[in-house]
Amino acid sequence: MSLMPPRILLVEDERAQRELLTYNLEAEGFEVVSAENGEDAMMTIAEVMPDLVILDWMMPRMSGIEVCRQLKARSDTRDIPVIMLSARSEEVDAVRGLDTGADDYVIKPYSLRELMARVRTQLRRTRPAAAGMVLTFGDITLDPERHRASRSDLDLKLGPTEFRLLLTLMEKPGRVFSRAQLLDLVWGPAIFVDARTVDVHIARLRKALAQHGGPDPIRTVRGTGYALG
Repeated sequence: MSLMPPRILLVEDERAQRELLTYNLEAEGFEVVSAENGEDAMMTIAEVMPDLVILDWMMPRMSGIEVCRQLKARSDTRDIPVIMLSARSEEVDAVRGLDTGADDYVIKPYSLRELMARVRTQLRRTRPAAAGMVLTFGDITLDPERHRASRSDLDLKLGPTEFRLLLTLMEKPGRVFSRAQLLDLVWGPAIFVDARTVDVHIARLRKALAQHGGPDPIRTVRGTGYALG
């Protein structure tokens, strides 16, 4: 099973700009979901959690500033990187955008190459595996490019789904994932399987992680889901 591409939510009210950015982001290998205003963006996030948000400042019904403020105020979305796009070039506007919680501020018109570079910079922080970085948690190491996992320097035998589960948990250690979130991230939003399937594969992953001994690193959060550590 291949690594799920990073999912980007693009919030832009100008259709031509939205289509241009979607085309270029998908050409870079990203999954793109889009919204044409702030209210639609918030509804989209409630259904499909993105890895990064590209957010236009000036939009009808709800401004990009207000969307960013709401995202950064919520515990489940505050860590999602937000790149703000704006025609406002004054320093005071950039400071206001960043003070609201935006992780980056890009002034229109901008270079597509520069924007893509900034997207990758933000994703290296929140989706390190997608950038090919080796992940570690305690004595567990996972190399997404070589598709290898080890514990205490001893190789682990993992099925493709268990590998994806471990990768997802290791990218955000300590974060509690619901079964629905794991289904979305590991199996994909277009695959329909029972939520109990997650429990079966978590049990398999736990067994695989115990091949060479050591404590169980996966925590069950009753009524919610699972976390690493």
